[in-house]
Amino acid sequence: MTPSTDLNIPLFERAKALIPGGVNSPVRAFKAVGGTPRFIKRAQGAYFWDANDQRFIDYIGSWGPMILGHGHPAVLDAVQKAALEGFSFGAPTEREVELAEEILGLVPSMEMIRLVSSGTEAGMSAIRLARGATGRSKFIKFEGCYHGHADSLLVKAGSGLATFGNATSAGVPPEVVQHTLVLEYNNVAQLEEAFALHGKELACVMIEPIAGNMNLVRASVPFMKRCRELCTEYGALLVLDEVMTGFRVALGSAQSVYAKAIPGFKPDITVLGKVIGGGMPLAAFGGPRAIMEHLAPLGAVYQAGTLSGNPVATACGLATLREIKKPGFFDALSARTRSLVDGLSAAAAAEGVPFSADCEGGMFGFFLLPELPQNYAQVLKTDNARFNTLFHGLLDRGVYIAPALYEAGFVSSAHTADDIDATVAAAREVFKTL
Repeated sequence: MTPSTDLNIPLFERAKALIPGGVNSPVRAFKAVGGTPRFIKRAQGAYFWDANDQRFIDYIGSWGPMILGHGHPAVLDAVQKAALEGFSFGAPTEREVELAEEILGLVPSMEMIRLVSSGTEAGMSAIRLARGATGRSKFIKFEGCYHGHADSLLVKAGSGLATFGNATSAGVPPEVVQHTLVLEYNNVAQLEEAFALHGKELACVMIEPIAGNMNLVRASVPFMKRCRELCTEYGALLVLDEVMTGFRVALGSAQSVYAKAIPGFKPDITVLGKVIGGGMPLAAFGGPRAIMEHLAPLGAVYQAGTLSGNPVATACGLATLREIKKPGFFDALSARTRSLVDGLSAAAAAEGVPFSADCEGGMFGFFLLPELPQNYAQVLKTDNARFNTLFHGLLDRGVYIAPALYEAGFVSSAHTADDIDATVAAAREVFKTL
């Protein structure tokens, strides 16, 4: 298709005149990979179509929520019925209770839950709750983990463990991040040193158990075990950010994966999003009753939201969760994801391209590196130019992966064996050019 006939180009020009960067979330702008973003007009199953009606096999799945693919009949039916009853009430509904019951029944570490509208909102509220419950101000996060764009979470590592983080965004005053300590992911020695220096002042440790914003990097079992032990020893709370991994990597979320390797493992607070909304704006945070009762109106930690527990969003999320609970769902999803990862790995090896990949449930990631990285600094060793060539090569062949090498990918139950085969064949062609 020539530029003069590509309808995405004039759409992008119109958007840039009206919206900063032409997009309403930065990674959509293709700034990292170059070129013109695709403006999507419709989606169904494992595919979506852009302004030119070009079909793509979709491996971003709205960045995780679309675990059933687009337009699943049971979800569509639930949303349509809910919409007919009303879009928003600003008052409690039975469906909020049903969704809470469904989530709590699947995640035993939580006894109570608060519904909100976005992962950012859930993450910042979890931090506030941890601070309110412990009476402490400082907390630990890890380089490469993303917990939303709240001011205190947009932080990179300081110059050493005795110093706290530096803001990564303009508009965040230094005093706002003075209580945020940023450590290296999977570095047990550094974690232990940080607790030795600051343990009695820490409200919590916040971590993605399987990070999805430096592509896919999982916390090692010894590292996660030590996070749990140190939090318990020093009276800090362990906050698992499962916005991305919740109900995506396993029916019990990532914490159930770690509980198999670490007897008795559970977080103090869990942050959820994406899959629990099924594609609608919905997120949540929860934990034991003793912690959650610090929230208003029971306690002194304030949190509120006009659209929290939205009736259409809860209908979408509830229908989604009921589908993924069906016997064999995650076995089939995991097998399909594994077939994609294994196929890509074999194709890269055949062409002599350095490549490593990992997956869990319906979430996957790959690197143009010979070994899987364990932290953000290692992820940065990936060759950006080669990734960009791979991205555009796949895009030209009708395969849509994340337009940035720092983002994980997602497989849905709608992806077929033929979709996987077509993806691997396209990748093999591109690997020949790298």
